Amino acid sequence: MAAGLAGTEPQAFAQRWPAKLDMVLAKAAGSTDTGLQQIIIRVRPGARSRVKDQLEASGYRVTGEHPTIDSLVVEVPSAAIAHLAGNPEIASLSSDAIVTPAGAFWPRDFAQWHDGQGNFLRTTLGLGPGAPTGAGVGVAIIDSGIQPTLDFAGRITGFFDLTGGTLRRAVPSDDYGHGTHVAGLIGGNGVQSAFQYQGIAPAVRFTVFKVLDETGQGRTSDVVRAIEYVIQNRQRLQIDIINLSIGHPVFEPAATDPLVQAIEQATRAGLVVVAAAGNCGINPLTGETGYAGVTSPGNAPSAITVGALLTRGTTVRSDDQVATFSSRGPTWYDAYAKPDIVAPGDRLVSVGVPGSALYEQFPSLHVAGAFGGKYIRLSGTSMATAVATGVIALAIDANRDRTLGSQAPLSANALKAILQFSAFPLHDANGAEYDRLTEGGGGLNAAGAIVLAASVDTSARTGEPWIAPEPQPVTTIAGEALPWAQNIVWGVWQVPGSVFYTNAPCWGSNIVWGVSDSQNIVWGVSDSLVSGTNIVWGVNIVWGVNIVWGVNIVWGVNIVWGVNLLGVSDPANPNQVVWGQVGGPTSTAWGHLEGSNIVWGVARNIVWGVNDSSVRAASAGVGGDR
Repeated sequence: MAAGLAGTEPQAFAQRWPAKLDMVLAKAAGSTDTGLQQIIIRVRPGARSRVKDQLEASGYRVTGEHPTIDSLVVEVPSAAIAHLAGNPEIASLSSDAIVTPAGAFWPRDFAQWHDGQGNFLRTTLGLGPGAPTGAGVGVAIIDSGIQPTLDFAGRITGFFDLTGGTLRRAVPSDDYGHGTHVAGLIGGNGVQSAFQYQGIAPAVRFTVFKVLDETGQGRTSDVVRAIEYVIQNRQRLQIDIINLSIGHPVFEPAATDPLVQAIEQATRAGLVVVAAAGNCGINPLTGETGYAGVTSPGNAPSAITVGALLTRGTTVRSDDQVATFSSRGPTWYDAYAKPDIVAPGDRLVSVGVPGSALYEQFPSLHVAGAFGGKYIRLSGTSMATAVATGVIALAIDANRDRTLGSQAPLSANALKAILQFSAFPLHDANGAEYDRLTEGGGGLNAAGAIVLAASVDTSARTGEPWIAPEPQPVTTIAGEALPWAQNIVWGVWQVPGSVFYTNAPCWGSNIVWGVSDSQNIVWGVSDSLVSGTNIVWGVNIVWGVNIVWGVNIVWGVNIVWGVNLLGVSDPANPNQVVWGQVGGPTSTAWGHLEGSNIVWGVARNIVWGVNDSSVRAASAGVGGDR
């Protein structure tokens, strides 16, 4: 049945087909299992109809199509995967991976750190009564839904349920409770808490897509379908931003990941996509910090990927630190420097949904609003992502107010630069600044981002200055002066902040970031500013044209970890740790993926391969909802 579709028997392409498969399918390809699994097949341009006909003629059930990324969703037995990979019109095959929230919901003692009086979250971000509200800005939340409450009154402009396998309009609801919490952080008006738990942008509009069921799980294909709908209807629905506080482990390079590719298409359409970095920053068994734990779609080059920081219950920012659970970069396979920014994401209070799974599971996290509102306190990069989305809405609002909305909108790239340029450096418990793979551009500075966004004149001609007046690169919060970082960390480059003072082609609305100038990065400035031989991420961490970090560790087809990283010892070489096709002690810790390859250790001791082509490693695991 499958041989005719493949056109080649497995023996003939045994050395070629794995390159088309994600890690999960590569493992399943040699199976004789006849049980069905759902996969996403991306096809060559123009071949979708032919491949669909071939699949159906071979007896396979096609359950969906994604024209935006030229893909089909198909149910096939594991035993047929190798045959399908032999079809030259099929570009790649991916598992229709389960997506889950990037929130951490464990009960804890909150007596020491609390919100105190007033709106702590807004105050610590430097937002006062005169701040923009996000009026006129539309946010699409792709999550578990939204429960209508007075905190969202009159601002839920559309609700679509995809959990049944099709996209349908429905009455807003949230039986899991995660999406409502995210929405409240983005833009709850706080009316049921006497404004104590007001969101970042309390006037934004919401279009919500329910892709997670009552257990907090959904399918990648449903998320892609939701993104496609936003792309096709963004003008009608007036959507500016997509919030993705959900994800799954990285199983393949960004170039073939269906979820990443959907995000790249959304960015090309002029949307801003904000994605969670994931909660894989610490080994739960040993407490060691881990690198390369960013999840999909946080590995999307054009997404604004958000990690979490701890504000420690104070309004001053000098005591902020990166949360231990927050995933560090680089991204698996592609080695992108992520996250892009870190935002408050620990113990945040937002709208709760009585009767939902989260609300009922964690009664110790309930918070009562002054006027009868039901709230809940949660942590995770889900929450940090929502905070960043709210700040981006405020930046868009501030920029539109500059000329009453008559100028071109800020692009996703420009907004990413604004957040990073105005961010402030963070320091660990020893006073050392975090490396770029941990903090990205730095700590989110909402007040600074608003000031900078309001100064950008997008009508300026290419090559001309476009920031006027130039703001002082410092923000004062709670009496503390915070100098801006004034740098940009992008793809595999660390870029001088001075690049942002000019309206370069890279700030255009349709530019999608890659890893080199040949991949649509049009800076419009000297190449030496963005592609120097040695780009330094932190102390003794050098990333150049040949990617080499230090002296001990080589990352290639077989992965060799140095003495400071957790793994399986090689008896023949006791000074090194070899981690190839087998999982180490972290495998069972994450629960989602056998052979998880999180890098546990100190960033300055990580040495990465010898060239770009050697970065071909297995995926990092995801910690799930911890």
